[in-house]
Amino acid sequence: GVTVSNATLHNIDELHRKDVRVGDTVIVRRAGDVIPEVVSVVKDKRPKNLKKLALPTACPVCGSDIDRVEGEAAARCTGGLSCKAQLKEAIKHYASRKAMDIDGLGDKWVELLNEHGLIDSVASLYSLTKGQLMTLERMGDKSAENLVAAIHASKKTTLAKFLFALGIREVGEATARQLALHFGSIQAISEASEEQLMAVDDVGPVVAKHIVLFFAQENNQAIINALTAAGVTYPKPDKPEANAQTLKGEICVLTGTLTTLSRDEAKARLQALGAKVTGSVSKKTTLVIAGDAAGSKLQKAEQLGIKVVDEQQLLALIG
Repeated sequence: GVTVSNATLHNIDELHRKDVRVGDTVIVRRAGDVIPEVVSVVKDKRPKNLKKLALPTACPVCGSDIDRVEGEAAARCTGGLSCKAQLKEAIKHYASRKAMDIDGLGDKWVELLNEHGLIDSVASLYSLTKGQLMTLERMGDKSAENLVAAIHASKKTTLAKFLFALGIREVGEATARQLALHFGSIQAISEASEEQLMAVDDVGPVVAKHIVLFFAQENNQAIINALTAAGVTYPKPDKPEANAQTLKGEICVLTGTLTTLSRDEAKARLQALGAKVTGSVSKKTTLVIAGDAAGSKLQKAEQLGIKVVDEQQLLALIG
């Protein structure tokens, strides 16, 4: 009593294991009485000369290299900045608060800009005009003016934020900051070898490979050059002096509400003093900063016997 129009093959490894080819006759069952699954091939019904299927070596949309980490099922395009299939999500990430922080450029506006063909890369954001924006539904004169101003204000940033905004796989805020402090410029990072990258704290062989692959794509380099030409700049990061790393080795967790400074400001100050800031309490955590209305993280810290300080003690720690 069920009409099956699609059936799962899970991933490329399963497809190869079952040796399924285009044109085959297959046996399908409803796994767990729910999801249609290709179980096997009826080999005696296979036409002659059916070719085995293989993953492409280049992205079918942008031509960038395909990256597949050993032991993982997924294969990913490395042309994050230039791939049209990734354009909307790349721009949403680029504009986000912890990246380039373009105030007012929310998901809805990114969707509309894409639908109307007004953007073809993150670099094209900087050529948007008030007149173009006003062609969008519900975009008024003042809103368009404010958005253009916010886009141009984002040109002045930090290397860590810019690097994070590029959306390199596995390069989060903390890793971007470490890379920025170590290398000092986007060019130096793009020219670094895997071995040189692995000299940076928190950068292992997998992360180093992702970074090298990203910068090896000419399309990504072209977008970065276009962003620089559009006026995106950052000061050279100040390397913290060794004697200023008073919290080096500490693994900190922030919980509750801080009243004197924001969570992001506290995190940045702790990191500047050498601490690593994580989002959850574990046996490796050495310090928990508890603000007002601290909840389960504080309880877990107390259970594990981890040192807890309040906001005033935090202020004393960071000077």
